Amino acid sequence: MLTPLYLPSGSLSEMYQLTLLTLAVLLCSSSPVNGGKVLVFPVDGSHWINMNVIIEELHARGHEVTVLRPSDTWYIKPDSPHYKAITINLSAGFDRQNFGSYVMKTINMRRHGSSVWSRISLEYDLLQTFYQMGKQVLQMVEGIFEDKALMQSLRDAKYDLVLTDPAIGGGVLLGHRLGLPLVFNVRWTIQGEGHQAITPSPLSYIPVPGSEVTDKMTFMQRVKNFLYYIFTCFQIWYVVEPSYKPFVHRHFGSDIYYMELFQSADIWLMRNDFTFEFPRPTMPNIIYMSGFQCKPSKPLPKQLEEFVQRHQKLNTSAGLVTVMHGGGGVMIWVKRKSFKRMKQKWRCFPTMDSSKCGENQTKNISG
Repeated sequence: MLTPLYLPSGSLSEMYQLTLLTLAVLLCSSSPVNGGKVLVFPVDGSHWINMNVIIEELHARGHEVTVLRPSDTWYIKPDSPHYKAITINLSAGFDRQNFGSYVMKTINMRRHGSSVWSRISLEYDLLQTFYQMGKQVLQMVEGIFEDKALMQSLRDAKYDLVLTDPAIGGGVLLGHRLGLPLVFNVRWTIQGEGHQAITPSPLSYIPVPGSEVTDKMTFMQRVKNFLYYIFTCFQIWYVVEPSYKPFVHRHFGSDIYYMELFQSADIWLMRNDFTFEFPRPTMPNIIYMSGFQCKPSKPLPKQLEEFVQRHQKLNTSAGLVTVMHGGGGVMIWVKRKSFKRMKQKWRCFPTMDSSKCGENQTKNISG
């Protein structure tokens, strides 16, 4: 038979005191964890899709996010549960029609072929678009700098850092004006591909984007790679220098240049995957974060799931691609060209003409 254990009242008191003392020591030794305050200067269009993913994650982790947005933005909403927006009543210079025209011309050139001069002409038109856009971005930043009430409110908010996409230079300039650390969400910059602005990039084995060569080049391929590099230098001379140079001299001093401000960013969050890149030098403040847009997959609709299960062998060997036929003949051609070498099974839904399902496709496709 077990007998109850009785402790003297003095022993119980000492035990309670020891427990309270231990808890007090633990509370005093643990450092407080507070959410940070992040000021975001984004780029509109597809760049915003990437930035918004990061903003949502920052919000989920308890950080306070403020987004500066122009009044003519395409996708950056003035109201969001993930951030507070400050709308600037100025234009950022993004022209949806010009960018749409450039994309369609590029697709047509890929489809039908084109001369070297046609491609150069198209790239020059794009440079002119970037030049005009850069001028309007600087006008917007000028308006922010001259708005003393806005600048004072940004200083009073005591942000911890500026998160920006350096595809335009506004965030770089604002971050330095406020004296805050700079974090880049970067793949492309106004000078070109992000690596070329901060890492050693020997042209003998580092392909310039667009050159369509690998890290193992023949002599003529190296010449081609060099010519693409020259075009990048021309882009800097044509787009960056005429607009950014006088602006930086006026606001930061005659001995300061935009490239100095740009290269002094504290952290570079690179959106590309280094495992898919050719071997190249990198820098310690570059963090590769490819795949950050990925989310857990959602279950397929019942009808589509049944189709997939009936063709399980095909699904596990080659993957499943769902094609929504829309966007006109050019986009359908691009999809067909992309998938024509894959072994395929087609499932036509009632809203489609089954006689045209897989029409004009290659022999490796069955309905």
